[in-house]
Amino acid sequence: MDISSFLHLTVELTIGFFALLIITKIIGQRQLNQITPFDFISALVLGELLGNAIYDPEVNILFILYALSLWGFLIYVIEKITQKFMKTRSFFEGNPALVIKNGQIDFNELKKQKIDINELQSLLRTKDVFSIREVEYAILEPSGSISVLRKSKYENPKSEDLNIPQKQVYLPVCFILDGKLLIDNLKSCGFDENWLQKQLKSNNINNIEDVLIAEWKKDEGLFIQKKTLSVN
Repeated sequence: MDISSFLHLTVELTIGFFALLIITKIIGQRQLNQITPFDFISALVLGELLGNAIYDPEVNILFILYALSLWGFLIYVIEKITQKFMKTRSFFEGNPALVIKNGQIDFNELKKQKIDINELQSLLRTKDVFSIREVEYAILEPSGSISVLRKSKYENPKSEDLNIPQKQVYLPVCFILDGKLLIDNLKSCGFDENWLQKQLKSNNINNIEDVLIAEWKKDEGLFIQKKTLSVN
């Protein structure tokens, strides 16, 4: 490569950088945790257009600017349409999904959103919720994040606010997840399968496979929810 090739690449990269910057300013900015699938695809295509054009010696600067401008215009038009028409917004960006309602997990909604109970627990932990029993409502946002409303008894003032001595804090331990027995967790808490079966029968459950989640917390006991529970 000669000096002219380096100069040509420098000019293309510089123009491409400022073109992308201008397009971003025009179509608006979002935080990373607010990016929807449509935003992700748009950014991916813009990056591919710029990257392929820059390293293709047969592509000139005008082609790069035209490709970026056309794609940016299409994104801008779609953004305006989605702001004006609700149905279009739902198609491109998706809708929030109520995955926990009145303290109960909507198993059908989880399947519809293609997430499992482990992923739900992981999302809840990002909101400092370590037990599903603490949740009254949970909404899965189109961006993939989760919004949580705790039950009232878990929203009480902090102990230090009331000058109450702090109690021992216990992490919840799952015994059953999505119909699967976690025997090691069960034994680590000093229980066996016979004890668990008795607990299930006392809740009118005959098969472990029917349980979406069974969670033990030392200070609050066993929390059980069936897979077949329908949330209205």
